[in-house]
Amino acid sequence: MSKQTSRKQSTGKQAPRTQPPGKQAARKETAPKQASDGRVPAPAPAPAPETAGSPTTELSRRRLLGTVGAAGAAGLVVGGAGGAFGASALRDEAPEALTSIGSTRVAFRAAGGGHQAGITTPLQATGHLVAFDLAPGTDRKAAAALLRRWSRTAEELMAGRAPDADTGVALDAGPSSLTVTFGFGHSFFGRTGLTKRRPAELDPLPDFSADALDPDRSNGDLWIQIGADDALVAFHALRALQKDAAGRARPRWQMNGFNRTPGATAHPMTARNLMGQIDGTNNPKPSDRDFDERIFVGREAEQAWMRGGSYAVVRRIRMLLDDWEKRSRHDQEKVIGRRKDNGAPLTGGSETTPMRLDENRPDGLPVIPANAHARIAAPESNQGAAMLRRPFSYHDGFREDGAPDAGLLFICWQADPLRAFTQIQRKLDRGDALSPFLRHEASGLFAVPPAAEPGDYVGRPLLEG
Repeated sequence: MSKQTSRKQSTGKQAPRTQPPGKQAARKETAPKQASDGRVPAPAPAPAPETAGSPTTELSRRRLLGTVGAAGAAGLVVGGAGGAFGASALRDEAPEALTSIGSTRVAFRAAGGGHQAGITTPLQATGHLVAFDLAPGTDRKAAAALLRRWSRTAEELMAGRAPDADTGVALDAGPSSLTVTFGFGHSFFGRTGLTKRRPAELDPLPDFSADALDPDRSNGDLWIQIGADDALVAFHALRALQKDAAGRARPRWQMNGFNRTPGATAHPMTARNLMGQIDGTNNPKPSDRDFDERIFVGREAEQAWMRGGSYAVVRRIRMLLDDWEKRSRHDQEKVIGRRKDNGAPLTGGSETTPMRLDENRPDGLPVIPANAHARIAAPESNQGAAMLRRPFSYHDGFREDGAPDAGLLFICWQADPLRAFTQIQRKLDRGDALSPFLRHEASGLFAVPPAAEPGDYVGRPLLEG
């Protein structure tokens, strides 16, 4: 786990959420502007179509929002004539506009080879990671049909609309910054007869001395990352995509995570992990001159279908919190190389002050210890190697010995895993002071192609090219 390359969001700090327009603006038929990170405020939907003398034939996920506010009072009046829901669903007035977290929407599609959502999108409060294996007999054509269906469902959900045969879990919620990101594992290419189109960057990761990996919770043919600022919206997306996969793919493993909810702090700030450390200070930023070069696959890539895409390394890293919390704050700061209260390097300044790795104490020893996590993971210590970290925390109850089964769902993005994650992890593997407090228990590497263009689906250039 690399603290130096983590991030809360694409700017290194949480950006304020886009506020929705007022009622009048919400009713205008103008397209909302898309922000630089892909989010746009979700407009209030038009009333669902009706036929004379019949109830509404269809309700969008957002449509129901305008019905629930009057549910209690309407129930007293309508009684047995269909209840509050039946009465309010027939009204003509537009639903109330969503506010705050529920109103934000991230675009699913991107014209001109844009990146999938969920990579540079500001980190959401709730996440699900799930890997699938193709069902026996599922060929390339069937896999394409699955990706086509998944893309259609993801687009509907991210826009705040309910897909076909909806479960109703998130009927009264807006998009809530939902993102759905799709990737392909190493084994996918052999199962679909596409071995010649498998990128070299997808070769299996090497073994590390700290690994204690469970093969049943690692790898997979297909991978989906789901993020949202509302837990029900995230679960709704997970359930819909699992249902879409029936008969074509079966879940291999699933991991559930969380982060701080937007607005929970007095001002936007970098998140803390379960060790209490500010985690995400030195992440690459889109404003960096070489950001795209480090994070996204370039035009010169041999496999054209991956140009503009990225590679995701996924690791389930359990934190030995009982052991960590026994250490004094002073000792914890020496292990990390940064102050616990504000994330500043031990050489002084604020969270964003560059570390002075050559500064020594009066006794001649470095102020930031030689084995401090921040020093070893720094780009300066790794020939400039950097990766975009976008993790979730997790807590899966308690182990048999009573210790919490909790830690980090580590997700990092890079143009070349060998030159980023593998290079940094090898360095950490040889003497990181944080390693004794961590256990790497699951791992995966996935090729994440660019976003689907209008009228297309994710992965079509691979599956039909």
